[in-house]
Amino acid sequence: MHRNQRTRLTFFVFVSLFARLAGAQANTTHVDQGTTVSGVVRDSIAHTTLANAMVQLVARNDPSGLTRTAVSDSLGRFLLTDVPLGAYNLGFFHPLLDSLGVEAPLRDVYVDAYKPVVADLAVPSPARLRSAICGPQAAKDSGAVIVGFVRDARNSSPVGGVTVSGEWLEFALSRTGLARQVGRRSATTAETGWFALCDVPNGGSVALVASKGADSTGLIEVQIPPEGFVRRELSLGAAQTEVVSAVVQSAVAVAPTTRRIHVGNNRLSGTVVSVAENRPLANASVTIVDGPQTRTNEKGEWAISNAPGGARMVEVRAIGYYPLQRHVNVVAGGAPVQLALSTLKAVLDTVKIRASRLANVDDGGFERRRRQGNGRFITVEDVLKFSPIVTSDMFKRVPGVQFGLDSMGQKFIQMRGAFEPWCSPAIFIDDHNMSSLTVDDIDDYVPPQNIAGIEVYPESTAPPQFQTGLRGCGSIVIWTK
Repeated sequence: MHRNQRTRLTFFVFVSLFARLAGAQANTTHVDQGTTVSGVVRDSIAHTTLANAMVQLVARNDPSGLTRTAVSDSLGRFLLTDVPLGAYNLGFFHPLLDSLGVEAPLRDVYVDAYKPVVADLAVPSPARLRSAICGPQAAKDSGAVIVGFVRDARNSSPVGGVTVSGEWLEFALSRTGLARQVGRRSATTAETGWFALCDVPNGGSVALVASKGADSTGLIEVQIPPEGFVRRELSLGAAQTEVVSAVVQSAVAVAPTTRRIHVGNNRLSGTVVSVAENRPLANASVTIVDGPQTRTNEKGEWAISNAPGGARMVEVRAIGYYPLQRHVNVVAGGAPVQLALSTLKAVLDTVKIRASRLANVDDGGFERRRRQGNGRFITVEDVLKFSPIVTSDMFKRVPGVQFGLDSMGQKFIQMRGAFEPWCSPAIFIDDHNMSSLTVDDIDDYVPPQNIAGIEVYPESTAPPQFQTGLRGCGSIVIWTK
């Protein structure tokens, strides 16, 4: 045989053998392994990945036929193996979808070759959810939506026929000036306990409450994020009222007073630690808003045995730490509540770095508001004139302001309120809402020599930027040098 012929024959045999091997390998892949479908499940609302989602792949033409299932890991990743050629629907299940009251979104997946397929999944975006829940127009306007479920605090079963109401302060410009009014939306839960409050203000604060007959929740303050979508799980429980006494101190007298609190037969417990060091905080005050309170032990542990059932706001205070308010559901057999506090210094330092820190007090409109005559104003000259030992001494000279001692011995500022004789005002430092600081907190972190100005407003005269929610109380604004 000619040399060139032998070369061509050898090449042909080699190519044929290679083709047979490749065909056999492809056939083995087809029969034994199939291909893979993988991806990541994302939470479009929280802007994070979604763990423990049950992902399912179902044949489109025969849903009862081929099915592949996987559970997403801690990073939201999933992997489906041995998937043959075909067209499929890909979706997932997760308690988050149940809490939103929506079904799992489906995605078309085509496997037309035996190579890996990547297909990510996601909870619908806030805009799509608003549109699906409140109608197409909701995606175009600036209104927000609050969704969730109401469950019985005693057995966690869904409760239908519950009235869920949201209220907030809003302002309108009229011929007589800036008029303030209360906005309100309400909805009734379905048999599943699901509710949706559409067209609530975006980016503000809404006071949420649920009630049915004698059962109700506490007043839950909800901050609406910029994306305009919030979900809340609310527990409905019964509560009784109890009259307790306290002590109030004004510039001229110290007198006892009484207030009503909500109590029950539920147990709420947990721990309080510091954010920076994760160490237990002893002697911290833990209070159910408008309810009973207690203090932590040396291990940071606390328990309230007469807590009212249902959704409540818990407030935590410790000397030198920024007060924390958190929504909790007081339910039978509920897990301990873990609470972490940041130091006031850390919070104030953050305000100085991140907020629009004012170069001088007039940059915040102090002098302009003082000329308008609303509220009472304390200037640097006033501080020099009266030479207070601590900053709180200046408030003793302001009519309608007094000091009180709660049952745990903490000293706090009170002002005359719209809904009750005395209430706790909102407190701002350098235009930043610092919640309701105690007198000791203010004295420790704003010494008299650092005061650039103080504004004190009754509830009816506070400017819009210095009002929070439906507190029905006034505001104190402190500017520092």
